[in-house]
Amino acid sequence: MRCLVTGGSGFLGSHVADMLTAKGYKVTIFDKKRSPWLKKNQKFIRGNLLNYKKLEKVVKNQDVVFHFAALSDLNEALMKPLETVKLNILGTIFLLELSKKYKINRFIYASSIYVNSHQGGFYRSSKKAAEDYIEEYHQRYKINYTILRYGSLFGERSDFNNGLKKIIKNSLEAKKIVYFGNSKTEREYIHVKDAAKITADIIKKRFKNKHIILSGSKSIKIKSVLNTLSKVLGYKGKIIFKNKKILGHYIKTPYTYKPKYGKKLPLKKNLNFTKSLISLVNEVKKELRVK
Repeated sequence: MRCLVTGGSGFLGSHVADMLTAKGYKVTIFDKKRSPWLKKNQKFIRGNLLNYKKLEKVVKNQDVVFHFAALSDLNEALMKPLETVKLNILGTIFLLELSKKYKINRFIYASSIYVNSHQGGFYRSSKKAAEDYIEEYHQRYKINYTILRYGSLFGERSDFNNGLKKIIKNSLEAKKIVYFGNSKTEREYIHVKDAAKITADIIKKRFKNKHIILSGSKSIKIKSVLNTLSKVLGYKGKIIFKNKKILGHYIKTPYTYKPKYGKKLPLKKNLNFTKSLISLVNEVKKELRVK
């Protein structure tokens, strides 16, 4: 089976590519930068997600598309709404169009648990919109999909925007442990290799056209995380909590989204429907020059 991994040079994408290769699949990585972890039996194609012609050349020979390429940093997305729309929504639609054209067996999309949150900013909005488009493409064109909503990933190959890695970096540089968020914060951490292993198995038929949440098996309090980190680093000082509200980030649970149904305003006085319909018929006749 031939698998395309967009964003396969990144944190999660590179691990998924490795797992797919280990299972014997033919893996093609499409990314704007070459992966430093590229395997000899993995094919790499450099390209931009918004370059439709180049994307088409990559997609047309594939069986499954794993779509991980995105503007994935929540804080960056807050500052770049237009770029977030282009990469996370338009880029996804490009791939869906090509998946329809070349009859891709499965479109596997990396979404986020933030889609069911009132937090997450433009990142959440873009992921939710992409999910809606994927579902609509399935309804209209029968494109099979699996939507994967990832939780708090950690592990090797992440950059310093990753939550845990940023905390470790700041602690080592400052020689003290300071947490700038809310001291009541909790996360369901999942190691990236565990997430990648499950992701590689998502190709199985029972996951077709499903929404899957991939997060840790239990919620861990940030105080517990920092206490453990303190022991690992041999830090003897007091852990400092700034208790600042971080824009766009949830504290205990992301599942806080409530739809806004809207309030219907009653019409106190309205035009007669039959008379209005007659008027519309006469207008159409006039436009068509029908007597």
